[in-house]
Amino acid sequence: MINLELAKKHNEMLEQTMMLSEHMIRPFSRKYDKEEHTYPKEMEQVAELIGAGRSEAMGGGKKKKEATEGVVNGGNMGAVVGMFGLCWGDVGLFLGMPGSGLGNAAINAVGTPEQVKKFGGSYAAMCITEPGTGSDSANISTTAVLDGDEWVLNGEKIYVTDGERSDTLVVWATLDKSLGKAAIKSFIVEKGTPGCEVVRLEHKMGIRASDTAAITFTDCRIPKDNILGSPEIATDAEGRKKAFGGVMQTFDNTRPPVAAMAVGTARAALDMTRDLLKEEGVEVKFDKKPANLSAVEAELVAMEAEWNAGRLLVLKAAWMADNKQPNSMEASMCKAKAARVGNAITLRCVALCQSLGYSEQHLLEKFARDSKIIDIFEGTQQIQQLIVARRLLEKSSSELK
Repeated sequence: MINLELAKKHNEMLEQTMMLSEHMIRPFSRKYDKEEHTYPKEMEQVAELIGAGRSEAMGGGKKKKEATEGVVNGGNMGAVVGMFGLCWGDVGLFLGMPGSGLGNAAINAVGTPEQVKKFGGSYAAMCITEPGTGSDSANISTTAVLDGDEWVLNGEKIYVTDGERSDTLVVWATLDKSLGKAAIKSFIVEKGTPGCEVVRLEHKMGIRASDTAAITFTDCRIPKDNILGSPEIATDAEGRKKAFGGVMQTFDNTRPPVAAMAVGTARAALDMTRDLLKEEGVEVKFDKKPANLSAVEAELVAMEAEWNAGRLLVLKAAWMADNKQPNSMEASMCKAKAARVGNAITLRCVALCQSLGYSEQHLLEKFARDSKIIDIFEGTQQIQQLIVARRLLEKSSSELK
């Protein structure tokens, strides 16, 4: 049985992260939004204060578990709760904070004990997207060829979050392009390896405090043991090549925390909007009948309901992960719902606050800009809906495109 009321320790975590956000993150939001690509040194102290929390949020570090009446609340629940609070402050600064990145989720999901010990605590970025490959991750063109005791990687990756600041990369590459999904594997590349080069940083609409890099691999040689999972290309009972389920496990781990980013950002916009409107004499009374609400009040109530729907889906997906229940569909559902309503809420909050929302006097316009990327990375809105449809209809990717 799922109980989506936050436990005492998680409520305390939420309060602590929101306090950090208010006093140590938001004061620097505008500075690093304007100074794109500038390393946010002030966030080093925040990273120290939250300790392993950020690492755990992206799948790194040890995941402590607390069982209550057969229900386990562990690293995944702690991750999304911590993400709520930190992204209530500033999602861009959170992503730009020194610590573990999205690549750590892959290492901890499918890595060997030796790989987890060696790389699990590093700052690992994820390299998936290519110039000709976005949401269709099965169309990866970066190649990995085994040459003796080394893999040789060639290709280009773009839109790598924290690609410059990270010290480790998890790179998706194909062993044989003609075999499609079945030949796609992920590899661990340490920054500084010859042939691995950050060639540019992207200028962006939002999350400017976080660098987004383009990285090339030119005859980049890595140890044979740096492949995540088996190098064998799996087949089914009939001998047909199977899909790349191993590397896709990563998304089941990372989509709920990314959805939690949207929940935190939308909550920040709602809180700020209610405060600004209250100063103008508009205050929502939730005990009023719908017919007695003004148009603005009715909109705020509707947005609160949508926000809560996204939040609960995130908590469910995290709870299922902690309790070892398959959550692939739920991970996509929460990402689709939370990211969509998060972006819609932040944009509508800007509109409701009119000139105050659109100006740089407050952070509302920044919340709106930041929220859009959450609906795109870790799988676009359309891809999430497609995954959910396949699960519900019991269709394969070849049957439902």
